[in-house]
Amino acid sequence: MGSTPASAATFTSRLGTVSATLTYQGSATNPRGTTITVTNAGHVVYRAAVATPLCGTMCWPQAAYYPSTANPTRVVRLEPGSPDVVVGLYSGGAHCCFVDLVLEPSSPGKYKATSLNLGDPGARLESLPGNPYVAFVTADDSFAYEFTDYAASGLPIKILRVTSHRVVDVTRHYPQSIRVDANQWLRAFYAQASSHYDDSVGVIAAWAADEYLLGRSAAANRFLDQQAAAGHLNSLLNPSIKAMAFVSALQKFLARAGY
Repeated sequence: MGSTPASAATFTSRLGTVSATLTYQGSATNPRGTTITVTNAGHVVYRAAVATPLCGTMCWPQAAYYPSTANPTRVVRLEPGSPDVVVGLYSGGAHCCFVDLVLEPSSPGKYKATSLNLGDPGARLESLPGNPYVAFVTADDSFAYEFTDYAASGLPIKILRVTSHRVVDVTRHYPQSIRVDANQWLRAFYAQASSHYDDSVGVIAAWAADEYLLGRSAAANRFLDQQAAAGHLNSLLNPSIKAMAFVSALQKFLARAGY
């Protein structure tokens, strides 16, 4: 990061011959004139005000999983060809909303923007096994509040790639990552034994989603039936969504969500 006076900021990221520079006036949470400029070998290939359909120009630059002062601009390789640019944005508000503005080459000497709405979880940019290109590792925000309050909701892993200006869900391609996530949610479920499972449906819903992604829906359903019979499936926010009523609601939700 390089900075000019306190009323302005400049962030730059580089990879190979591609450089991206983000500038704005004002404070980090109330920026004015936020602009992204991309150059390749010293030639400007993209320059525009930072804006997305979600929040127009109102989002402020901020990368998820990093301090608010960290560089929100990254130059990475999302697919073959020239490097891509990712600008992290945040809309503010409770439990909302991280947006990544993705700039990809669209033709020789030109870049095109795609908005990736990541909700509350945001995303980590990671290179995963078996693929040299960077993916967006996030979580399924649709589970928030579905069965209980936000704090007790589990959000199962979601892995996205942006290629040719399209957002593709590739979560099922990474079973080991799903297994790690599932184990996390199952441990959280068992840890609630000390509170007599008084608000357990959120974390077990995330576990079940992971198990469905792994092709283990039948075994997951048997486990849910057992836990329902034992009185371990409860919601403080929605007391009526418990036991088999919860299992039925969860199975319908997973079907609608494509699990």
